Amino acid sequence: MQKDEFTILVIGDIVGEPGRKAIFLSLSGLVEEENADFVVANAENAAGGFGITGNIAGKLYSYGVDCITTGNHVWRNREVFKIIDTDSRLVRPANYPSGTPGRGWTVVEKGGISLGVLNLMGRIYMDPLDCPFRVAKKEISAIRKETKYIIVDFHGEATSEKIAMGWWLDGRVSAVVGTHTHVQTADERVLPGGTAYITDLGMTGPFDSVIGVRKERALQKLTTRIPAKFVTAEDDVRINAAVITVDKESGLARSIKRIHQRVIE
Repeated sequence: MQKDEFTILVIGDIVGEPGRKAIFLSLSGLVEEENADFVVANAENAAGGFGITGNIAGKLYSYGVDCITTGNHVWRNREVFKIIDTDSRLVRPANYPSGTPGRGWTVVEKGGISLGVLNLMGRIYMDPLDCPFRVAKKEISAIRKETKYIIVDFHGEATSEKIAMGWWLDGRVSAVVGTHTHVQTADERVLPGGTAYITDLGMTGPFDSVIGVRKERALQKLTTRIPAKFVTAEDDVRINAAVITVDKESGLARSIKRIHQRVIE
């Protein structure tokens, strides 16, 4: 890697124990292989498929994750309320109403570089939060007072809304990466203004499943319409992620590469 650039590894939604195990087994090797300076991971599904706890966050940090983003499931495990106001490396969507616990963005420092991480959530087929576009503009102005290197995790259902956010922030941030659907998209690119973009990073967890859930449970609900408790699947574990190279002078992206890697125990 050239001295005038640095690299961010951004990991798609970590799902349950299989996803955590994937990070434990493979993250250090992936960081070395990609020469990654920062690791940002979405972990809103890390606790049994729903939510996150302080213990799990601590383990992810010990495995090499520098910052954790979340989304609509952030509140599903109430243990999160014990840490969300004090853990400076854990963020929730910034467009939750004023007064919501936690923070919508943070700045992590490593190797003399300060990286801003902003979390936002979409509104199409999602909770009716504050406008993510207006909130993004406001929060980015605040982050820029501390650093010009900014990555945005936009947690959303609709591809159209996520693509629109990419264009909205093109040239304003280093990267916009989508999360939430657990299905990796093949549209990674650097937009004309210099912002790296991908509609969805995908899922880190069991692919012998329906987006992380045991197939038989998901099929029962979908075919009978009778409620079924979702249980995290276990097999065919993979890591979905992207590697983004950032120019130190401009703060904009030089490249983005998609990663889809099977985990071998």
